[in-house]
Amino acid sequence: MTTGKNKTNDEAQVRQQIDNFVKAFRTKDLDLMMSLYAPDFVAFDIVPPLQQVGTDTYRNVWEQVFAFFQHPIDFETRDLSIVTGADVAFSRQLLRLQTTMPNGQKVDRWERLTFGFRKIDGVWLISHEHVSVPADLFSGKAVLDLQP
Repeated sequence: MTTGKNKTNDEAQVRQQIDNFVKAFRTKDLDLMMSLYAPDFVAFDIVPPLQQVGTDTYRNVWEQVFAFFQHPIDFETRDLSIVTGADVAFSRQLLRLQTTMPNGQKVDRWERLTFGFRKIDGVWLISHEHVSVPADLFSGKAVLDLQP
Protein backbone atom coordinates (compact mmCIF):
# COMPACT_ATOMS: atom_id res chain seq x y z
CA MET A 1 0.00 0.00 0.00
CA THR A 2 1.28 3.46 -0.86
CA THR A 3 1.66 5.98 1.90
CA GLY A 4 0.81 9.66 1.50
CA LYS A 5 4.52 10.51 1.35
CA ASN A 6 5.18 7.89 -1.36
CA LYS A 7 2.15 9.12 -3.33
CA THR A 8 3.38 12.71 -3.18
CA ASN A 9 6.88 11.62 -4.21
CA ASP A 10 5.53 9.50 -7.09
CA GLU A 11 3.34 12.35 -8.32
CA ALA A 12 6.36 14.69 -8.24
CA GLN A 13 8.43 12.19 -10.24
CA VAL A 14 5.66 11.77 -12.83
CA ARG A 15 5.30 15.56 -13.06
CA GLN A 16 9.07 15.80 -13.63
CA GLN A 17 8.82 13.30 -16.49
CA ILE A 18 6.05 15.40 -18.04
CA ASP A 19 8.23 18.50 -17.63
CA ASN A 20 11.07 16.57 -19.32
CA PHE A 21 8.71 15.69 -22.19
CA VAL A 22 7.86 19.36 -22.69
CA LYS A 23 11.54 20.33 -22.48
CA ALA A 24 12.55 17.64 -24.99
CA PHE A 25 9.84 18.76 -27.41
CA ARG A 26 10.68 22.47 -27.08
CA THR A 27 14.41 21.87 -27.58
CA LYS A 28 14.10 18.98 -30.07
CA ASP A 29 16.22 16.82 -27.76
CA LEU A 30 15.73 13.35 -29.21
CA ASP A 31 17.84 11.56 -26.61
CA LEU A 32 15.97 13.15 -23.71
CA MET A 33 12.63 12.37 -25.38
CA MET A 34 13.48 8.73 -25.93
CA SER A 35 14.77 8.33 -22.36
CA LEU A 36 11.20 8.91 -21.14
CA TYR A 37 9.70 5.83 -22.80
CA ALA A 38 9.44 2.24 -21.62
CA PRO A 39 10.87 -0.34 -24.07
CA ASP A 40 7.43 -1.82 -24.83
CA PHE A 41 5.88 1.61 -25.38
CA VAL A 42 2.68 2.02 -27.46
CA ALA A 43 1.42 5.31 -28.90
CA PHE A 44 -1.98 6.33 -30.19
CA ASP A 45 -0.68 9.50 -31.79
CA ILE A 46 -2.30 12.30 -33.72
CA VAL A 47 -0.53 11.16 -36.90
CA PRO A 48 -1.09 7.85 -38.72
CA PRO A 49 -0.97 4.89 -38.32
CA LEU A 50 -3.51 3.94 -35.66
CA GLN A 51 -0.71 2.90 -33.32
CA GLN A 52 3.04 2.95 -33.02
CA VAL A 53 4.66 0.10 -31.10
CA GLY A 54 8.13 0.16 -29.59
CA THR A 55 10.65 2.89 -29.00
CA ASP A 56 12.60 2.20 -32.22
CA THR A 57 9.51 2.93 -34.29
CA TYR A 58 8.60 5.95 -32.20
CA ARG A 59 12.11 7.37 -32.41
CA ASN A 60 11.51 7.70 -36.16
CA VAL A 61 8.28 9.59 -35.47
CA TRP A 62 10.08 12.08 -33.22
CA GLU A 63 12.85 12.54 -35.79
CA GLN A 64 10.20 13.47 -38.36
CA VAL A 65 8.34 15.76 -35.94
CA PHE A 66 11.52 17.59 -34.94
CA ALA A 67 12.47 18.05 -38.62
CA PHE A 68 8.97 19.28 -39.46
CA PHE A 69 8.40 21.93 -36.80
CA GLN A 70 10.49 25.09 -36.80
CA HIS A 71 11.85 26.84 -33.72
CA PRO A 72 10.51 28.13 -31.50
CA ILE A 73 8.17 25.38 -30.32
CA ASP A 74 6.04 26.55 -27.44
CA PHE A 75 3.63 24.77 -25.15
CA GLU A 76 0.97 25.80 -22.75
CA THR A 77 -0.55 23.13 -20.55
CA ARG A 78 -3.77 23.21 -18.59
CA ASP A 79 -5.76 20.95 -16.35
CA LEU A 80 -2.95 18.51 -15.55
CA SER A 81 -4.19 15.59 -13.50
CA ILE A 82 -1.91 12.83 -12.19
CA VAL A 83 -3.03 9.63 -10.52
CA THR A 84 -0.44 7.21 -9.17
CA GLY A 85 -0.52 3.66 -7.86
CA ALA A 86 2.26 1.40 -6.66
CA ASP A 87 3.79 0.84 -10.10
CA VAL A 88 1.37 2.42 -12.60
CA ALA A 89 0.21 5.99 -13.08
CA PHE A 90 -1.57 8.08 -15.63
CA SER A 91 -1.80 11.73 -16.44
CA ARG A 92 -4.06 13.81 -18.61
CA GLN A 93 -3.82 17.39 -19.72
CA LEU A 94 -4.70 19.86 -22.40
CA LEU A 95 -1.73 21.02 -24.42
CA ARG A 96 -1.48 24.10 -26.62
CA LEU A 97 1.10 23.71 -29.38
CA GLN A 98 2.42 26.85 -31.04
CA THR A 99 5.07 26.65 -33.75
CA THR A 100 5.67 27.13 -37.47
CA MET A 101 5.68 24.56 -40.25
CA PRO A 102 8.40 24.56 -42.95
CA ASN A 103 6.05 26.34 -45.39
CA GLY A 104 5.68 29.24 -42.93
CA GLN A 105 2.19 28.29 -41.78
CA LYS A 106 1.65 28.98 -38.09
CA VAL A 107 0.39 26.19 -35.84
CA ASP A 108 -1.68 27.21 -32.82
CA ARG A 109 -3.93 24.45 -31.54
CA TRP A 110 -5.05 22.66 -28.43
CA GLU A 111 -4.61 18.92 -28.17
CA ARG A 112 -5.49 16.31 -25.57
CA LEU A 113 -2.58 14.37 -24.12
CA THR A 114 -2.78 11.29 -21.91
CA PHE A 115 0.20 9.32 -20.63
CA GLY A 116 0.22 5.89 -19.01
CA PHE A 117 3.32 5.36 -16.86
CA ARG A 118 4.94 2.27 -15.37
CA LYS A 119 7.54 2.35 -12.62
CA ILE A 120 10.45 0.30 -13.94
CA ASP A 121 13.51 -0.10 -11.70
CA GLY A 122 12.32 2.87 -9.66
CA VAL A 123 11.83 5.20 -12.65
CA TRP A 124 8.47 6.33 -14.03
CA LEU A 125 8.51 5.67 -17.79
CA ILE A 126 5.83 6.39 -20.36
CA SER A 127 4.37 3.08 -21.51
CA HIS A 128 1.41 4.56 -23.37
CA GLU A 129 0.81 7.94 -24.99
CA HIS A 130 -2.44 9.12 -26.51
CA VAL A 131 -2.64 12.42 -28.38
CA SER A 132 -5.87 13.55 -29.98
CA VAL A 133 -7.92 16.45 -31.23
CA PRO A 134 -11.71 16.57 -31.43
CA ALA A 135 -13.33 15.62 -34.74
CA ASP A 136 -16.52 16.79 -36.39
CA LEU A 137 -18.49 13.57 -36.84
CA PHE A 138 -20.43 14.91 -39.83
CA SER A 139 -17.45 16.12 -41.89
CA GLY A 140 -14.91 13.65 -40.52
CA LYS A 141 -12.42 16.49 -40.13
CA ALA A 142 -10.37 17.50 -37.12
CA VAL A 143 -11.57 20.54 -35.21
CA LEU A 144 -8.44 22.54 -34.51
CA ASP A 145 -9.85 25.89 -33.37
CA LEU A 146 -11.33 24.89 -30.00
CA GLN A 147 -9.99 26.51 -26.84
CA PRO A 148 -10.49 25.57 -23.20
